[in-house]
Amino acid sequence: MRTSGAEAHSGLHKTADRRDRLRARVEAFFRRRGARPTEQRRIVIDAFLSARDHVTVDALRDQLRAVGTSIGYSTIYRTMRLLVENGFAVERRFADDITRFELSDDAEHHDHLICVECGSITEFEDPRIEALQQEVADGLGYILTTHKHELYGTCATCRTRSRGQG
Repeated sequence: MRTSGAEAHSGLHKTADRRDRLRARVEAFFRRRGARPTEQRRIVIDAFLSARDHVTVDALRDQLRAVGTSIGYSTIYRTMRLLVENGFAVERRFADDITRFELSDDAEHHDHLICVECGSITEFEDPRIEALQQEVADGLGYILTTHKHELYGTCATCRTRSRGQG
């Protein structure tokens, strides 16, 4: 489901609100534990919260190196595991089997469209799909606790590019 310009702009505010909400939750988590994150962990958390896409540990490391910060792979990975284990991030593995992380926010459910050509990931939400999934679960006697919905295909950019090469 593509969004119009106005919806996309509105989505940016929604994403910023979501990041602010998660940043506050992470800070509260550390306060409750009576601990402050180390400087390196704080930098990784900030980089993750500012990422626009589903990020890999390698992408976070590259992002940090690009701004002159050298934090090791294991520190980044352990920080991401901490975020996942405490509900601030979700670990995703799509068909390419590469581990990616995205913001976790119970108030924001979405599904994914993944391009099999370029690997781009588009998040979307469609209430009709959600209702149908619930209807199927109900009909089969299931109580849903969670689900993930991934659709694979070729994005418009790749289709246009391949038409131009033909």
